[in-house]
Amino acid sequence: MQTLRTTSENPDFQKLVKQLDAYLAVMDGDEHDFYHQYNKIDMLKNCVAIYDNEEAVACGAIKELVSKSMEVKRMFTLPEKRGKGLASAILRELEIWSKELGYKKTVLETGKKQIEAIALYNKCGYKIIPNYGQYIGVDNSVCFEKEL
Repeated sequence: MQTLRTTSENPDFQKLVKQLDAYLAVMDGDEHDFYHQYNKIDMLKNCVAIYDNEEAVACGAIKELVSKSMEVKRMFTLPEKRGKGLASAILRELEIWSKELGYKKTVLETGKKQIEAIALYNKCGYKIIPNYGQYIGVDNSVCFEKEL
C-alpha cells in the first residue's frame, strides 16, 4: 500500500470521488442534491489517496472551514477493499496533514444512514457536535470533531 498526498486535480482521486457520488446518490436518495452541492472537489489542495498495486482504492480530503479547523471531505474506500483499515489510514493522514498546517481540530459531517462511517469516526476518537454551517437543522446529518 502506498499513500499519496495530492490535489483534486489527480485523476485517480477524481475517479474515486465519482464512485463515492454514485454510492451516496443511492444512500441519500432524495436528499442527495442537497448534500452534493457542498461536496464539489474543484480547488481542493489537500487530498489523500491510497494505492494498492498502483490502483487507487481509498481517498479523502481536507479543506479549511475556519481559521483553526479543517473539514474532512470526500472519504471513500472501494467496497471490495473495506475492512482493511484503509479509511482509518486516510483519516490519520488527513489529521497529520492538518496538524502540520497549524490547525487545531478537524470536523466533518456524515449522514445518519452511513452506519459504517459513524462507526469509523467514533473508533478514531471523533466526538459528536451540534450540526454546523449548512448542516444546521438537517435531520439526516450528524457532525463530528476531533482535537488534534
